[in-house]
Amino acid sequence: MSALKNIELRIERTLTSVIDFFYPPFRKVMSLELFRYAACGGMNLALDWALFYILYHFVFHGQVFDLGFIAFTPHIAAFIFRFPITFLTGFWMARHISFSGSTLRGRTQIVRYLMVTVVNFLINYFGLKLFIEVLHIWPTISYVIISIICVTFSYLTNKFYSFRKENKAE
Repeated sequence: MSALKNIELRIERTLTSVIDFFYPPFRKVMSLELFRYAACGGMNLALDWALFYILYHFVFHGQVFDLGFIAFTPHIAAFIFRFPITFLTGFWMARHISFSGSTLRGRTQIVRYLMVTVVNFLINYFGLKLFIEVLHIWPTISYVIISIICVTFSYLTNKFYSFRKENKAE
């Protein structure tokens, strides 16, 4: 086993052990898989927020990022540049911690995970447009409602589509 694979395995085992340590009080209200998914999602969201802040304030310095042929406002630049990192960490945690029993190949999982992520982006965008601009619901309340919808959609589609378990008996 390569040194990199050993490090990955140790990170996986450590994260899983830490998450599982906090599971017992939640045992009656949710499955271990759902708890692991929530914990991994929370960690990835915290990473997402931290990366956005760092990129916006310290990399782009709140200034327009101009590539010569296209320019990005600093918040869009931070949004774009943090995406590959949080996409990959989210995928890795879903694959190795939340849905580790999946029998699908890694290539299939990542393509499906990307599709779910794109649909979530669209749900966020159009949902916010609908709730705020058409229904005139306050932005923060709208974002909370859309987030709940996206988290629910994401969990179910990742569980039953991106990381599903094939039934060997069939």
